[in-house]
Amino acid sequence: MDGLNVFCLLIFVSALPVFFLCLWFRLSRYSLPLHWFLLFLLAGALSLLVALVLQRLLPDIPPGAGGRGRILYTVFCKAALAEETGRLLVFLAFFRAAARFSPQPGGGLHWSRDRAEISPGAAPGLEFQGAIAGLVAGFGFAVIESASYGSADMGVAFIRAFTAAPLHGACGARVGASAADLRGNPFPALPRFLSAVAIHGMYDFMILLRGIPWILAVFAAFSALASSILFIRAGFKNSFYPNSA
Repeated sequence: MDGLNVFCLLIFVSALPVFFLCLWFRLSRYSLPLHWFLLFLLAGALSLLVALVLQRLLPDIPPGAGGRGRILYTVFCKAALAEETGRLLVFLAFFRAAARFSPQPGGGLHWSRDRAEISPGAAPGLEFQGAIAGLVAGFGFAVIESASYGSADMGVAFIRAFTAAPLHGACGARVGASAADLRGNPFPALPRFLSAVAIHGMYDFMILLRGIPWILAVFAAFSALASSILFIRAGFKNSFYPNSA
């Protein structure tokens, strides 16, 4: 298999989670309008551009200097902190605009529902809206990032093709919730953001450091994603079905 075919395979595998996520939202009782889904994917691509700018602004440690300290700086600062800050800045702007133009009392996204048992225009709280936006944006971010890794290190690229979407989705959900709730409730928002940086940094550290089984990175990514999805499901249930058991 030549390089182009391998690259296309990586893109296909990386994009599959986006398709399944869209299908889940469309078929579940927590359906997300398609136009919001596409807009969140676009926000993910924009956050990647912002992250690249931030990474350029951070200084490099010369090769051969620092040892593991250099690796820690690279994965936690130049990678995790820059990318999560990029996400945070994009979603701060996004939810600021949503609060200004939203028809909903108190701001937020307009969430239309077509089920008789749910009141029209019902919506989950801001932190849950942010988690949803960040989850989808993280999946879109992962597709673009996996493509870039495919041209550099094919071995790392294949691991990331299966794990980048869960990792970025999980971190994106935390950062999105933080951005949506930062002005109204800043105390939980900061720990959520820092947890995204920590999860992201630990994942990158396990991928890059020799001697650590790669399966641990897979476990970390999918565990973080599972907790984010449970958080989102709880938000929808409490918003749309507050009296359910």
